[in-house]
Parts: sequence; structure tokens; C-alpha cells
Amino acid sequence: MHVGLNLVYLVPGETGGMEVYARELIPRLAAVEGLRLTAFVNREAAAGEPGPWHAIPHETVPVDARSRFQWVWGEQRHLPRMAARAGCDLVHSLASTAPVWGRFKRVTTVHDLNYKMVPEAHFGLLRLGMGVLVPAAARRSQRVIVDAASTAVDVERHLGVPRAKIDVVPLGVGQQPAVAPTPEPELRAKLDLGDRPILLTASAKRPHKNLMRLLEAHAKIGAAERPMLVLPGYSTPHEADLIGRAAYLGTSDQVRFPDWVDQADLEGLYAAATAFVFPSLYEGFGLPVLEAMRRGVPVACSNRSSLPEVAGDAALTFDPEDGAAIGAAIVRLLKDEPLRARLRRDGPAQAGRFDWEATASATLAVYERALAG
Repeated sequence: MHVGLNLVYLVPGETGGMEVYARELIPRLAAVEGLRLTAFVNREAAAGEPGPWHAIPHETVPVDARSRFQWVWGEQRHLPRMAARAGCDLVHSLASTAPVWGRFKRVTTVHDLNYKMVPEAHFGLLRLGMGVLVPAAARRSQRVIVDAASTAVDVERHLGVPRAKIDVVPLGVGQQPAVAPTPEPELRAKLDLGDRPILLTASAKRPHKNLMRLLEAHAKIGAAERPMLVLPGYSTPHEADLIGRAAYLGTSDQVRFPDWVDQADLEGLYAAATAFVFPSLYEGFGLPVLEAMRRGVPVACSNRSSLPEVAGDAALTFDPEDGAAIGAAIVRLLKDEPLRARLRRDGPAQAGRFDWEATASATLAVYERALAG
């Protein structure tokens, strides 16, 4: 079996969870006897720091994928010809869009329907483009992989894809990075965190992540017990609105908006955090919740979309559209030490149920079904 991996989308360091997906899946698939892989990467990935796509046969699609137009052009124009020349039996597209023509079989992973379920998640023309490309990819594929059962329901309902050709393949949680966390005193000084308890949320600064409502809930906590809210994550046009809202609420001194921090600082934040909060309105999977759980950080998260599947009974959940409920969950985690102790115990066990080896094995089974069909 010769499988082409469509990585035209992947700009290293800038692609979030879909990059994690590729980095974890590729080495495990490469270890499967009898499975031949070819990765199709863009210029940035080809020229960047070594990644798992460099460890297998790979070809460079001649586009700069920071341009959405070039990404789509490379995927629709170049990739089908390149995959045909390489002799691929099947092309697996890992990021919700896929070539709509070519004589190979297709598997597409649709991580979420953000563009439809929470339109504010994408800015400008991107939302319109996803509204065309994702349905076309799903309908033209022999099999569609989703990360959670809730997303399978969405794909069937909103894209008209028969449930029989949708496969639920949960993501995994990798090993904790072998890096020493930045010591808490050093981290507090570096990020100007003061001496308040730390409430952490690792999230892209995008509207559907519901950070505006989180800021408002945080501001309503009494000043004496209000934690330092730390929101690392890559910057977007929405960040200016968030900073402005914190200023309006008078909580700028208790909120920090660092960009993506290095791994040592991120591990330091997890180690120092009293709790982790994730109020997203819609998630295809919710990997940040599992990453916090794996490290034993007590979690409070939204009760929407895939998050109840991921969190199970190992997190405190709330209605993300109810600011009072968000605030109450935060205060409860801050004050209830027995609850935090239970979540510190149960979180790693829940995260341990999600394994990348199982993800790779289930993905291989999807390839076999696609070719048999």
C-alpha cells in the first residue's frame, strides 16, 4: 500500500493541533511493515527544521502555504499530478481539505466544522473558502476521519456525508516533553505574574475560543481572590479586542497575553498553575484539555461539542455561554482543595486513555477500508 500524505497546509510552528497530528502520526505509520509513505510538503516545511516528514520519502509542492491561495492552488493543481507520478494508491489529507480530482483513493481528516458551527472562528475570505473546500473534500473522499463522535454527527448533518463512510479516530496524547520546566520564581518574574494563583488557558486568540466571556467572568471574581489569568497562544486580529476588554474591565494587571512561549516556560506554567480553564464554544477534539490533564492540572472546561467526550468525569464542566457559570467553576477550583486533589488524580488517568499508537492503528484500518471500497 502506497499512501501519500497531504501536508501542503503545514507551516512548522504555525499550524497548531494539525501540526501535532502530523508529527505524532507520521513516525507511527512509517513503522508499519508493508506501508509505503510519501509526504507532500510545502516550501516552508521542506526548508525548515527537520520534521518527521523529512524522515520518509517526501516531495516539495512548489507553494508558500502562508498564502491561503497558494495552499489551495498547490493542493488542487499540483498535488494530484505529483501523487499520480509517485504511484500513490491513496492520498490522506490531514487538515480538512483535499484535492477533488485524481485517480487515487482519498481519505480526509475533518477535524471540525468551525467555519460553519462558529463562523467567527475564521477571518474574512478564509471562512468562505472553507465553506466550499471542506464539503467538497468530504464528499469526494472514500472515507472521512473525524476526531470525535460529536464531529461525526456534524459532518453527517451539515455536509450530507453518509455516517457509514465516517470513521471516528480519537487523537492521542504524546509523552511529556523531556524539558525542565522554568522554575516558578523565574517564570513569575519573566512574565510579571506577581504572587497571585495562576489560572492558565492555552488557546489560540480567536473568537470561538470564548476568551472574551472568560475575561468578563474573571473580572467578576472578587479582587482579593482573583487569580492571575495567563493566556499564551499565537496572536490574531482578535487579540487587540481582548486586551482592550481587559483594560475596560480594569483587570489588565491580573491578565497576561504572551504569544506562544517556549516549551520550558510552557511546562513551567503548567507546573505553577492552580487550575486550567478552557471555555471554547466548539472543538473538534480539545487536545489542550488532555495536555493539561496529563500534567495533573485541575481542569474546568466547556460542556459543548467534543469536550465532554475528552474530559469525561475528570474535569469540572460549565455552560460556556453563561459567564456566571464560568466564574463559579473557576472559584470552585480555587477554593475546593479536595476537588482539585481528585482532578489531579483522575486527569492523568483520563488522558492516558488517548494513545497515538491506537490512533495510527485505527488510521491504517481506515486506509484498508478505503482501498477495499
